[in-house]
Amino acid sequence: MNRNCSPWVILNDFGGAFSMGAVGGAIWHGVKGARNSPRGERLVGALSVVKARAPVTGGNFGVWGGMFSTFDCAVKGYRQKEDAWNAIISGFMTGGCLAARSGPKSALGSAVACGILLGVFEGIGVLLNRVLSEGNRPQLPPMPEMPSQPVATH
Repeated sequence: MNRNCSPWVILNDFGGAFSMGAVGGAIWHGVKGARNSPRGERLVGALSVVKARAPVTGGNFGVWGGMFSTFDCAVKGYRQKEDAWNAIISGFMTGGCLAARSGPKSALGSAVACGILLGVFEGIGVLLNRVLSEGNRPQLPPMPEMPSQPVATH
């Protein structure tokens, strides 16, 4: 995806990731809260858990998305290329930074895991792109049939 990098793009990515995390967190925590509440108070239990946990989940997603977008812009600027390696490198750096407080061993493990995860995502994206573009691939028109040469009989 060819986008110019600016603080507005990073902020937009942060907001989009926060929104996805908040909506997903509301669904996840709503179901969990309803399941763990007594029979007559499932709705109240679900809403209280959603109010407490969905913003936290959204914030976690937002931080990840904003940091990834920041690293992605920095890597694009440094490499002067736009390819799958940018996302893999940015995922590696994001995972490492988010786990940095847990120590270097944990940060390296998280960085490798995030880099692999983004590599898998990029690989799936490339595969899907190839499969879905098969119908749009230009094809040569069929070759005209050559007229058969009469066999000379002497």
